Amino acid sequence: MSIPKDLRYSEEHEWVKNEDGKVRIGITDFAQSELGDIVFVELPEVGDEVTINEPFGSVESVKTVSELYAPVSGKVVEVNEELSDNPEFVNESPYEKAWMIVVELSNPAEVEELLSAEAYEELIQE
Repeated sequence: MSIPKDLRYSEEHEWVKNEDGKVRIGITDFAQSELGDIVFVELPEVGDEVTINEPFGSVESVKTVSELYAPVSGKVVEVNEELSDNPEFVNESPYEKAWMIVVELSNPAEVEELLSAEAYEELIQE
């Protein structure tokens, strides 16, 4: 199971990559493996506001539908449109092709509150 060291993680299994005042967000390798084959991804629109710990979209697998929870607050400045036609990217490439949204942070300190790779690894082993 892949847990890149340069990312931060939420307890709801989203990853966050810091990119100069913005963050790229997706779901972790662990999350996609628990969900099974992803068949649909619902994401917000560019310009939408997301609020920390509030749902911002969902992923549907053959097993279930799961909410996506915002690990930070801010404005959506980019959406990965490719996921609507290729939801399988979430299973195949959770950290590269399957990023979901880019958010302009309203409170950059929120990123520091997220889990390190080591802390996230401990969480999923419990």
